[in-house]
Amino acid sequence: MNSIVVHYQEIALKGKTRPWFLSRLVRNLRGAVADLDVRAVRPLMGRIEVELGPGATREEVGDRIRRTFGVANFSYAARTRLDLDVLTEQILRELRDRTCQSFRVSVRRADKRFPMTSPEVEREVGGRIKSARGWKVDLENAELVVHIELLTAEAFYFFGKERGPGGLPTGTAGRVACLLSGGIDSPVAAHRMMRRGCSVTFVHFHSYPILSRASQDKARQLVTLLTQWQQRSRLYLVPFGDIQQQVVLAVPAPMRVVVYRRLMMRIAEQIARARGAQALVTGEVVGQVASQTLENLAVIGNVAALPIFRPLIGMDKEEITAEATKLGSYPISIIPDQDCCTLFTPRHPQTRARLAQVESAETVLPIQEFVEQAVREAVVEDFQFPGSVSGSGEARRSATREGGRW
Repeated sequence: MNSIVVHYQEIALKGKTRPWFLSRLVRNLRGAVADLDVRAVRPLMGRIEVELGPGATREEVGDRIRRTFGVANFSYAARTRLDLDVLTEQILRELRDRTCQSFRVSVRRADKRFPMTSPEVEREVGGRIKSARGWKVDLENAELVVHIELLTAEAFYFFGKERGPGGLPTGTAGRVACLLSGGIDSPVAAHRMMRRGCSVTFVHFHSYPILSRASQDKARQLVTLLTQWQQRSRLYLVPFGDIQQQVVLAVPAPMRVVVYRRLMMRIAEQIARARGAQALVTGEVVGQVASQTLENLAVIGNVAALPIFRPLIGMDKEEITAEATKLGSYPISIIPDQDCCTLFTPRHPQTRARLAQVESAETVLPIQEFVEQAVREAVVEDFQFPGSVSGSGEARRSATREGGRW
């Protein structure tokens, strides 16, 4: 079998915009397998064929497809001429070493001009397989399902389906900027937005050199992992320790966490606008920590003109941890580090912040100067997956010092 047949689901419901979504999915698939021996990725009447070269293993290509949003399912398949004799002969040859107690044939006609209906083809091919192998036909609970898809001039057959990630092709829903903390929640939030077609830019706040580089290293590892799902990422490493020190000197202790978060939102929004992002994303969950009460979330979000998306807002920690484990981000997120969120944190932070009080406390701070300083000193790192056409498929990273423009 030298083909993989990719099926999509949500894209098929897009009406007049379906060709655009489909072309983006094809482009993303081509990018995902760019460093592998894949001869072609082509759309074919409601499906996509990925044609493998001799140097490609179907499992490796399948793993890339499994991380391409927009794919509902895919199958390791073989292509034949649109001739039932040829088709049946190849299927029997493929089944030569296989044993089973029961089977059935499932047929889909992409081109209804084929002279036989789908049930007729099922009975014809199924009868020939039964005669050749002696297997029992079971239409309800078959141990083996032989799938056949008939196109205009060719046919595919395969014996099972692999589940894809679903969602929409990355890049079809615009760009967002995610505040990436290095914890468990924000990578899961970013992944959820990717699944809905968003391209995610990452913004990580750190307190180096007051604290170690550990949080930056974790952020890089997380972005490297997440880039496998969207192929290209940009990470902004924003120094925040000096700003925190100045906040400590001017703002009452209980309000500091809220003020920190409002400053982060302002800085992230400026970066987001420069990147053409249309929203901010966080991993916040109602009631999880002191800064995430409804009152504090409202006060923190008040400073941003862009929408703030919180994909995990109603989830509990067990659900998020399970999703992070499945994603593969959990082992990275639990690596011990010195996060800026724990630096200069008061023992008893305010849980019911009032906007007027917080705004009054901020009047003594040079807010715009802080924002411009943070953006000016940010380090930008670009990630790409696959890393290179001849590489091993790992993400490639390049970094530059940010100079106030992108």
